[in-house]
Amino acid sequence: MSDHRENPWRAVATRPVYDNPWIRVRQDEVIRPDGLPGIYGVVEFKNRAVGVLPVEDDGSIWLVGQHRYPLDAYSWEMPEGGCPPEESPDEAVLRELKEETGMTCDRLELVARCHLSNSVSDEEAFIYRASGLTHGPSDPEGTERLEVRRVPWAEAWRMLKDGEITDAMSVVAILHEAVRRLEG
Repeated sequence: MSDHRENPWRAVATRPVYDNPWIRVRQDEVIRPDGLPGIYGVVEFKNRAVGVLPVEDDGSIWLVGQHRYPLDAYSWEMPEGGCPPEESPDEAVLRELKEETGMTCDRLELVARCHLSNSVSDEEAFIYRASGLTHGPSDPEGTERLEVRRVPWAEAWRMLKDGEITDAMSVVAILHEAVRRLEG
């Protein structure tokens, strides 16, 4: 009987397909778990993903809205960004919070780590909750045209249930917040 935790895949060869400052794409020739030859495309991220759910004392949350190029759609989500290797996730998420919303916080809590699309990429995300918020001017990057919005908890929950919030990191953060509220 084999151990199901052993890697059943065997890489035979690998070749780079694409490389830019943010991602690398490679194609591997593999022997699949069923013993047959195959190929596997992998997106390797050069940065980690970070996101933060800013929560006010009254339970409302802050979301940012922006048009997401890959989806060609408008997206409501928590403040998010990339964390280069030389920066800690804590530092990066505080930077993103300030850039995108102008906020700083007294309390920052890591609520989850996850892989966002582990069937095709190695992207790792660090998801935080921020409270004790102080408001100031934002300074978004040139690639961002953001709408910052305070959302009552009931509306945020409705947006999630109705599919208005689909960003994976934001879904995870809001679900963590819901559990936190249930546990009191």
